[in-house]
Amino acid sequence: MGEDSIDVAAYFRRIGWSGPRKPTLETLRAIHARHPHAIAFENLDPFLRRPVKLDLASLEEKLVRAGRGGWCFEHNLLLAAVLRSLGFSVTGLAARVLWNAPEGSVRPRGHMLLRVDVEGEPWLADVGFGGLTLTAPLRFRAGIEQSTPHEPFRLIEAEGIFVLEALVREAWKPLYRFDLQPQHSIDYEAANWFLATHPASHFVTGLMVARTAENRRFALMDRRLSTHVLRGETTHRELASVAELRAVLEEVFDLRVPGGPEIDARFEQLYGRDL
Repeated sequence: MGEDSIDVAAYFRRIGWSGPRKPTLETLRAIHARHPHAIAFENLDPFLRRPVKLDLASLEEKLVRAGRGGWCFEHNLLLAAVLRSLGFSVTGLAARVLWNAPEGSVRPRGHMLLRVDVEGEPWLADVGFGGLTLTAPLRFRAGIEQSTPHEPFRLIEAEGIFVLEALVREAWKPLYRFDLQPQHSIDYEAANWFLATHPASHFVTGLMVARTAENRRFALMDRRLSTHVLRGETTHRELASVAELRAVLEEVFDLRVPGGPEIDARFEQLYGRDL
C-alpha cells in the first residue's frame, strides 16, 4: 500500500465493523461508535518519553496492528484517513481545551477534531477527547441537545466560535472552543511535539487512559481507575502495584503494553505520588 493509503479492512477488523462502506451517515455513526470502544485513548508514549509519530504508516502500525491507542492527533488523523478512503469529505480543525481549565485561562490549540460533510450536511466527529470522547457525530447546529450512546452534547455558537459542551451530572460542562478554520499537517505536528515534549505537559508528567464501553466509561489517571456508569454511580479504585496497573491497562483498556524494566521503573514513579 502507498504511504498515503490505509488498510481499511484491517481498521474495520480492529473496530469490529463489517457493514456498509458507503459514505453515508449510517456508516459514519457506526464507525464513530465502535472506534473509541475498540481503540483506547492513551498517552503511554509521551509518558514514557517516546516520540509520537503522526505519519499514516506509523498511526496504522500503532493503533490498528500493534494493539495500542493514542491521543487526539493519532485517533482523528487515523479516522480522517479512513473516512476519506470511503469517499467522505473531511476537514481537520483545532480547538482550545476548556475542560478542567482555570476560568479565564487561554490554552493553545492543542486538540484536533474533524468536520465531516455527509449528504450535504456538516457533522462534527471526534474520537480522541479522552474521558468524554464522543461516541456519535454531532450536527453543526448550535443550541440543541444532541443524544449519543453516552452523554448528551450540544454546540454553543457566537460570531463563528463554537463551544462543545457535555451534560455531566445534570450540568452542562464546556469541553473545548474552536472555529472552522482548516488546519494543515504542520499545525498538528507543532502542537503534537509541544504536548509530547514540554516538561510541564500533563501528558508527559502523568498517565491518562480512557475507553468507552456499553453504558459506561473507563478512565485511568495515574494509578486511579474510575468507572462511570451512565445514569449511575462513579466508582474509583486505587491500583496497588505496577503489576495491577499493567493488568488493568491490558484487561480493562485492551492495550498491548510495552515491556521492559525501564518501563516498569517509569510506572513505579506513579507510586511515589499522593493522589
